[in-house]
Amino acid sequence: MIEKKRSVAKTTDDYIRITDLWGLFRPRWHWFAISLALCIGVAVLYLLSTPASYTRTASLLVKEDSKNRNAGPSVSDFSDLGIFRNNTNINNEITTLQSRTLMIEVVRRLHLDEVYSVREGLKRIELYGTSPYSVNLKSSVGYPVRFELRVDADGNVLISDFRTALADYSDKCSGKLGNAIQTPVGKVVVNRTKHFSDLSSGTTVRYTHADLDDITDAYVSRLRAQLSNEEGTIVNLSIDDPSGRKAIDILNTLITVYNEKWVEDKNRISVSTSRFISERLGVIESELGHVDNDISSYKSANLLPDVAETSRLYMNQSAENARNITMLNSQLSTVQAIRAQFSSRHIDQTVPTNSLTDNPALVSQINEYNNKVLERNSMLSNSSERNPLVQDAAQQLLAMQTSIIQSIDNHILALRSQMGGIRHQESVATSKLASNPGQAKYLLSVERQQKVKEQLYLYLLEKREENELSQAFTAYNTRVITAPYGSKEPTSPRRFAILFAALLVGLFVPAVVIIARENMNTKVRGRKDLENLSPSLVGEIPAVISGKKWKTEKELHRKKLIVVSEGRRDMANEAFRVLRSNIDFMSSSDHSKNVYLLTSFNPGSGKSFITFNLAISFAIKKKRVLIIDGDLRHGSASSYISNLSEGMSDLLSGREHDVRKVIVPHPDYPTLDVLPVGKIPNPAELLEDDKFPKLIEQLRPLYDYIFIDCPPVDIVVDTQIIEKSADRTLFVVRAGVLERSMLDELEKMYKEKRFKALSVILNATTTQGGRYGYRYGYRYGYGYGYAYDSYYSSGGGK
Repeated sequence: MIEKKRSVAKTTDDYIRITDLWGLFRPRWHWFAISLALCIGVAVLYLLSTPASYTRTASLLVKEDSKNRNAGPSVSDFSDLGIFRNNTNINNEITTLQSRTLMIEVVRRLHLDEVYSVREGLKRIELYGTSPYSVNLKSSVGYPVRFELRVDADGNVLISDFRTALADYSDKCSGKLGNAIQTPVGKVVVNRTKHFSDLSSGTTVRYTHADLDDITDAYVSRLRAQLSNEEGTIVNLSIDDPSGRKAIDILNTLITVYNEKWVEDKNRISVSTSRFISERLGVIESELGHVDNDISSYKSANLLPDVAETSRLYMNQSAENARNITMLNSQLSTVQAIRAQFSSRHIDQTVPTNSLTDNPALVSQINEYNNKVLERNSMLSNSSERNPLVQDAAQQLLAMQTSIIQSIDNHILALRSQMGGIRHQESVATSKLASNPGQAKYLLSVERQQKVKEQLYLYLLEKREENELSQAFTAYNTRVITAPYGSKEPTSPRRFAILFAALLVGLFVPAVVIIARENMNTKVRGRKDLENLSPSLVGEIPAVISGKKWKTEKELHRKKLIVVSEGRRDMANEAFRVLRSNIDFMSSSDHSKNVYLLTSFNPGSGKSFITFNLAISFAIKKKRVLIIDGDLRHGSASSYISNLSEGMSDLLSGREHDVRKVIVPHPDYPTLDVLPVGKIPNPAELLEDDKFPKLIEQLRPLYDYIFIDCPPVDIVVDTQIIEKSADRTLFVVRAGVLERSMLDELEKMYKEKRFKALSVILNATTTQGGRYGYRYGYRYGYGYGYAYDSYYSSGGGK
């Protein structure tokens, strides 16, 4: 059962808390209206002044190594050239696509550093590809330039509003279309374009020639490249721009430049190989011509017959040797040439094709070296020599050069060793032909050289054709899967999102300010703050008047409010009826204890206001009520009737002995009397005398209720003295005036029993929330906040 009650209490608190927020916000509805108007106004201004931006996207397939198998049926025929190998790293390609090197070429090709724009409303619209005029700056100033031009129907050009990075110029320059116009930024020529029409006349067009590097950096920051999925090689490219057409052109041009750079990089080996073959063909062709001339001249001079028939046996025996020597000579010449290339080439240059040697191990080493050179050059193009990766690749290339040269030297020694053995066999066969003439032997040697040169010449011709064919077979590394496209609707600014955000901010900011102000409010705000106090709450008086302010406190004291009257059913009267009922209930146990002391911590808590209105509420019930003004220093309660010259001070000082002469009856309520202060001598000395307790005992049987309006506690000692003669204490706590930290002191006073039968009256609770304000502002007393005018309206004079 207890747990159930706790749950109900918690639910009630939560419910009240939500409705109290409404009670906080509703009186300040104009805050929300102003905030909403400002936020939505700013949002609308932003939407009207911000050009729309469009997103265009393209999908690009980056081919991997295995993709080259589909290049054509004859690709395998050229695999020994090492031209069709491709080690593609997709992350490197994404970085390359986003590189500044490619984008600066795109900017140059599309002339993106030149912008034509016109103003439409609050925003400026770019005329990409639709400008009616074109501008040609005859002299480059080397920094950004901007100016505005206007052309009339007669072809007269007016250029003004010159802006540069160094200075602004107010000059106005004029001229004719097609003529050079001298301006502060150099000579300018304005021409019509195919988009010119009669409607273009008189239109002011702004021309901006921006810095190439700045424009490039701007487009690089807008470009996005990412994989469609982690396992694939499809790259999604996207870019945002106020012109959808320009965004498409940027993506298309970027793909084109990327492909061109990739093909150029891949053809470097083929170009190097072609150059090497051409050089060798020229040398061999010259040597072959000299050999032919030697044979022809020797035969003509010596009239040599055909020695083939006479030396058939020798030729048959040496034929095999000749073929072997030819093959070895060819290999030796090629290997020596490759070694010479290694000795003369820099590490950023590839070595001619490794297909010119029949040593598989050497072929593999040279191919690996060429691939490493390409990899280093690719890294260097996007970095510098100081890059640790570039330096590491250079060290690897130098080590590979040393290893390859050593392998070539070993291979040369092996070839020479084989040739030495074959020549030894040839000398043996030659010695057996002693009968052959010396001329035949000479011709045989020369003809053998001729055959070697011819075979090497034909071999290089074949490889040159293969190399040229391989360049024709070099395909692009990418394939466009989805051409650049995008929605016709702009992607930014998002109107609904911005307006919705402005609406939320417009509601959120004043709500936060209001809640923050309330949280920073250290004053007592309502009944909720008094829940943990041990003294009982006997009444709660709402603020009764709002909307009117008294300028000075003195004027406030002159404005004494009586809100209780017979027959009225407003909030204030109901509050005093509830307070009257609670006091009746407190007095029901012992009617002889009818003396009530009203005090507070703060001046201006409304004690006099509550005293008089509470007394009137009892007088309406025909109860005999006496109000004693116990504040002998100020006499606040006395001022509610008139400024009387005689009162309690006269009784206590002995100047007057008959209490009935100084008691003043209320003019409107016969059963209500007031004992004013009278002349004010030294209050503490008067009260410390035993005359005051005797006076109370004398008056107690004459009245049903006696209310003593006392000064605040702890300020003067009067209240502590008067308390000894009182039966009960009504402690007034004013919302918006008393610091909540003082509630602990009030609790301490109650526990120490410094005042008899201490109870609390909460004054000036606000009634916010419209038709629910009575319930939560008065009945529950949980109205947060405190208004200056409400403070005065509830008797803030004391």
